[in-house]
Amino acid sequence: MGMDRRASDTTGLCEKKGVLDEGKRVIRTEAEALLALEKRLGPEFERAVEILLRHLSGGGRVVVTGVGKSGIIGQKMAATFNSTGMPAFFLHPTEGLHGDLGMVTSSDAVIAISNSGYSEEIRSLLPWLDRLGVDVIAVTGNMASPLAETACLVLDASVEQEACPLGLAPTASSTVALAIGDALAVAVFQARGLDARDFAFRHPGGVLGKRLSLKVREIMHSGDAVPGVLLGSTVREAILEIINKRLGVTMVVYEDGTLAGLIADGDLKRMLVSAEDLMDHPVEDVMTREPRNIGPDELVSRALQKMEEDPERLITSLVVTDDGNHPIGIVHIHDCLRAGVS
Repeated sequence: MGMDRRASDTTGLCEKKGVLDEGKRVIRTEAEALLALEKRLGPEFERAVEILLRHLSGGGRVVVTGVGKSGIIGQKMAATFNSTGMPAFFLHPTEGLHGDLGMVTSSDAVIAISNSGYSEEIRSLLPWLDRLGVDVIAVTGNMASPLAETACLVLDASVEQEACPLGLAPTASSTVALAIGDALAVAVFQARGLDARDFAFRHPGGVLGKRLSLKVREIMHSGDAVPGVLLGSTVREAILEIINKRLGVTMVVYEDGTLAGLIADGDLKRMLVSAEDLMDHPVEDVMTREPRNIGPDELVSRALQKMEEDPERLITSLVVTDDGNHPIGIVHIHDCLRAGVS
């Protein structure tokens, strides 16, 4: 009862203070800042992408630097660059002045983030970056700041107002800086002609990695585990094969081993309702002709898509065929789920 009373009291307090309205106002303010950013994004963004591409093609990396909330955004920015195939690292400006500057080479490009553009740590680092001859791209909300005046290129991250009611805590401004980093990462990724395989190579672990890299041949049932009967066999023989192999389906093949059709539990149930002496019927009376199939080297995520591509006829198994349309395996939806792909 005590816990319920405290929860109730807190709810009443939240209602009095209008926290839901405040939460919506914050999201609306940040959304408006992002829309304003989209409208003013122009040629300087294209030049920033060109600078990054030039340095990457020369074996360079992207160095991201910033302090405070800008530093946290910078760390995320560098992580996103790495995950999209753009070698990058985060350099804390203070640590840079105390030895870590040795990680930066003239082949690198630097993205310096400071909403005010007056960050003392960043300003102290800039002359040394200039000595190294690196290109500095500024992400700042103050186009007249020392950072903006020193950088070779400036991306305008200004906001009309912070979402913080006092206008002090970095909120809308940090969201805008984050969006600029994401926009740069995706634009460079696209400009370099990379695809899902490149992305998968950098994400081998977890659910994302499995969706992008796990292939059908790695989880399919093959060899003696694959159910199959010859065209001309009886339904009785097909049912026995389904029971023995315990996959809920059996393939039907021609004499040359190519795929003729597929019989699933659902096909048998429908025939039981409409036909007499079902057991003695030939399998071609029951089977689905030209069943959905997939190649062994396609992704498991694609197999799931094929199972669900017809909302009127969802299926739970796919025939795996080689280039000659010979069935070589069966992949079941449970196999996909057990492999962590959903």
